[in-house]
Amino acid sequence: MSLLFNSIGQYSSDLYEVARCLLRSRNRQAQRADTQRQVICELRLENEQLTKRLQTAHEKFDHSQQLLLQEQQENQLLRQQPATLSIDLPLPHHSFGPKMISLCLNLSNRLGFRPAETALRVIFDWLGIETRLPSHDSIRSWSLRAGIANLQQPVAAADDWIWMADHSNQIGTEKVLQILGIRAADLPEPGQTLPLKAMHVLAVVPGENWKREDVRREYKKLAQRIGAPRYLLTDGAVELRDSADVLEKPGQKLTLLRDMKHVAANIFENQIGKSDRFAEFLSRLGRTRSAIQQTELSHFTPPAQKPKARFMNLGPTLRWGMMVSHHLSHSRSVSRQGITAQRMNDKLGWVRQFRDELGAWNRCQQVMQTSLKFINTQGIYRGAAAELEQLFAAQTREQGQQCELSTTMREKLIEFVKTSESELEPGERAWQSTENLESAFGLFKRLEGQHSKGGFTSLVAAMPTLLTEWTPKLVRESLQATSVKQMKQWLQNNLTTTLTAKRTTAYREFAAAGSG
Repeated sequence: MSLLFNSIGQYSSDLYEVARCLLRSRNRQAQRADTQRQVICELRLENEQLTKRLQTAHEKFDHSQQLLLQEQQENQLLRQQPATLSIDLPLPHHSFGPKMISLCLNLSNRLGFRPAETALRVIFDWLGIETRLPSHDSIRSWSLRAGIANLQQPVAAADDWIWMADHSNQIGTEKVLQILGIRAADLPEPGQTLPLKAMHVLAVVPGENWKREDVRREYKKLAQRIGAPRYLLTDGAVELRDSADVLEKPGQKLTLLRDMKHVAANIFENQIGKSDRFAEFLSRLGRTRSAIQQTELSHFTPPAQKPKARFMNLGPTLRWGMMVSHHLSHSRSVSRQGITAQRMNDKLGWVRQFRDELGAWNRCQQVMQTSLKFINTQGIYRGAAAELEQLFAAQTREQGQQCELSTTMREKLIEFVKTSESELEPGERAWQSTENLESAFGLFKRLEGQHSKGGFTSLVAAMPTLLTEWTPKLVRESLQATSVKQMKQWLQNNLTTTLTAKRTTAYREFAAAGSG
């Protein structure tokens, strides 16, 4: 204080001002101290919170480490234990449950009976599961019973059913009549194809003689069970179409439709099939196949011909001709490397003589494919012919080429669609493709495997299973509905002596006579 009074004289300001400044400075310092103390308190509080969070994080980390260690130990134990199956209690009077049976049926539909058994064994061995597996004979028996149960299932009563009927034969005189069905209300939206799984298998009937009265009998039998259809679609076979009169009832219209693919193939055949040039082309094609398939020209081997329904499957052959014609004109193509020009001309040079015809035939094939794509995605209805004609016009503009054959084919196909749609009422929509029937027969041949060349057997009872995705519930219902005894009775009532049985008898008689 004495220092203050002694130094006052050194200031120009009076004592009051000096004191006021000093007091103000002291207050500012005091405020700063308070602020710093507040900041320190906040920092201490934040530090405490961070310390707690860090401690919590350490605890969580320790817990996670413990869980990880536990999981690793459990995984190690699981690796040491064999894989196990889910609970699948056996069905009554069966050794296997519905889950296993449904798996077997779905596998056999895609692979066949013996391959299904082999696939199961490979998978279970890989998983290290030691358990008894179904034999191919068991899978076959389940398929027959499930197929018969599928045939006997009731269908919804409705007045818009579409029946698709066709025959299939292998060798011998026996044929199988198969009828698939779908309601018009269940058809896919325009622009979509009809899925095979949407079809109902209504009838599978094997027989040796299929005259009109035989087909009429089966039509009538099916109609009595599920009702007459609104539409009947066939490939045009006389016995299938003419027998439809039994389905006609007073006050109920029946519309007969023909498959578009068969009609287009018939038109194609009538236009080119009887020409000498086409016959010569096929003759040269067959000789070429035999001549080059085991030479350096093997990659130019033409596709195998199908004696049956040749004009329904002519596309690959025509494409082969166009491809060979291209390489004959391009000697430096990669595909011709290692092949001399003389060898190419000697074996394939004849294709040059058919370049004009190949172009015309290929245009007809494109017309056919355009019409089939349209029908397979749109169906048949009033106005379908006009839309198909527009598609043909767009195709012509795009190709920039026309010929008498393709023009005539377009006109005939449009006229056929006009005739077909005239049978329908305004607003009605039906289907005019039997490709699902053909696919069903193809799936059946795959199921038969090599036995498809031995004639029909009891396996025809399994046909309906091919259009079904089997679930445990459906398996349980089907096998409960059809016993082994009922299956044998169905086969006895519907299947005559098979070709395989006749062949076995022939060899047995031969052996008994001691001739061999």
